[in-house]
Amino acid sequence: MKQSLLHYILNGFMTGMLFISCHKPDVILPDEEPGETAAFTIPENFPRVMIDPDNPMTKEGIELGKQLFFDKRLSGNNQISCATCHRPELSYSDGAALNNIGVSGTTLLRHSPALINMAWANNGLFWDGGATNLESQAFGPLTAHDEMAQNLFELIEELIVVPEYVQLFDKAFRAPVTAANIVKALAQFQRSLVSANSRYDKYVRKEAGGFLSDEEKQGMLLVQLKCQPCHATDLFTDNLYHNNGLDDDFSDAGVDDIYLGRARVTYSDKDIGAYKTSTLRNIMVTAPYMHDGRFATIESVLMHYSEGVKYSPSLAAEMFQKENGEAGIPLSETEKKNIIAFMKALTDTGFLKK
Repeated sequence: MKQSLLHYILNGFMTGMLFISCHKPDVILPDEEPGETAAFTIPENFPRVMIDPDNPMTKEGIELGKQLFFDKRLSGNNQISCATCHRPELSYSDGAALNNIGVSGTTLLRHSPALINMAWANNGLFWDGGATNLESQAFGPLTAHDEMAQNLFELIEELIVVPEYVQLFDKAFRAPVTAANIVKALAQFQRSLVSANSRYDKYVRKEAGGFLSDEEKQGMLLVQLKCQPCHATDLFTDNLYHNNGLDDDFSDAGVDDIYLGRARVTYSDKDIGAYKTSTLRNIMVTAPYMHDGRFATIESVLMHYSEGVKYSPSLAAEMFQKENGEAGIPLSETEKKNIIAFMKALTDTGFLKK
């Protein structure tokens, strides 16, 4: 490799790491802006969003990020793209509990999360919040031996010989291909993945096609009563971390304390077994569920909350009944049926075609 090429690659990488670790994003409110930054629109029924001025979303950046997201050249063996584990038709999840389709063929220890409304995911990425933002998060799967196993220097060498990529990077960043710009483009595309056009959204915005049946309305009320604040606002997630009673024994934490959940990052006992709250949006197409994909169906998820919550000292306060202090969220069979009916109304079919 020529010294000049190595120099700008290293400079780009270090610039990216400084950008990733040090900058605090601005808060943009829907009523302060016209609701749009380039190709990004804030849905009328959504809360405020964090837009980072160091990586403003542009149509060119999103276009580049989308092309990279679906390009298998991003993996070390040129056989795996980001979309391999984040499939649009499954709301950018993969349909597997723990997949083994990475370069090494090793079964992963956590379930591939769906990518939904990532612009609002401003409280850490990964199931335990181990990454600060989408830019820093991207380096994980790109370089992980059991995932895409890519050498970033080799990736840049592959991309700079493709005239289309040279042009796209210049249009998006007025700069050459660098590791920093690769992850910035990927982050822009992921932030553009806004799911806000389900039948429920049309209902609350009083738009055409916004009809909910009586059963679905009952389910909506039950979600508000029994599933919030964890599944809060029209994002249907608080983007926080909770121990929801999946396990009660964490004595065997595994490699790198992987089974401690959020406590792996915070080193706090109160975060043992806590994982990021998934959104309920598109939940009917993102099975299996939980950080390890242990529940194959939504029915088994509701069964867990009503009858299977396990007590541990770090069990989230939301898991206790207000009436008697017991663990669990009682749900009748009718209530479960109504909740599932409402969850079906949260499917955004247009989003699944992006």
